[in-house]
Amino acid sequence: MDDEVEAALRRAAGVIREAEGLMAFTGAGISVESGIPPFRGPGGVWGRYDPSLLEIGRFRADPAASWAAIREIFYASFGKAEPNAAHRVLASWEGEGLLGFLVTQNIDGLHRKAGSRRLAEFHGAMDLLLCERCGERLAASADLLGSLPPRCPSCGGLLKPDFVFFGEAIPREAYRASFASAEEAGACLVVGSTGTVYPAAELPLAVKRRGGVLIEIDPGTTEFSGLADVRIPLGASEALTRLDALLKS
Repeated sequence: MDDEVEAALRRAAGVIREAEGLMAFTGAGISVESGIPPFRGPGGVWGRYDPSLLEIGRFRADPAASWAAIREIFYASFGKAEPNAAHRVLASWEGEGLLGFLVTQNIDGLHRKAGSRRLAEFHGAMDLLLCERCGERLAASADLLGSLPPRCPSCGGLLKPDFVFFGEAIPREAYRASFASAEEAGACLVVGSTGTVYPAAELPLAVKRRGGVLIEIDPGTTEFSGLADVRIPLGASEALTRLDALLKS
């Protein structure tokens, strides 16, 4: 098995070296090693919380109930996480010119913390709060989250995390930049995504349809697995660290 994995890593390194434009697409699996649980599957967030609490209509109808879960899930737990080796490798590849653009489904902000700048956070990010009344964006802080639901200090309007709730549209600029990258990329590196959440999951498929190469890193089987030209069945940090070493050898 290890010989097969090593061969897959070497094929992937060759694709990355030769690709005319590499984009990366990351999902919850890349952040698991940072202590952030996935939303779906065994041990997932939705096994412990009612996902309807993050429906935009319910949030607006009963913000106190939604915010009680939001604070516990995202700010008491996720907010303590730090980037892991996988996040840092992708950030370093951007700096070295290997990686042209990164699209993440994650709202944890760990790619930015690791140093990624050519980045679209497709579903938004949790470290900002958005006022539903005046549109002001504020850094999430213990003071603002001390009483629920939090209110805008400028106008008193309801604050919501600046990420996409069920029933909300993808932010326009993130959508535009992500699909523009998919139209230009010669290869797409998919890391830790199940491929079940749309329209985000359409991005690697768009690269594949144009004749681009699809590389998947995931220890389990996903919706992308049968389409991948190269599949590396490892966790994100191990796979990307080993790929990085091959690219530097």
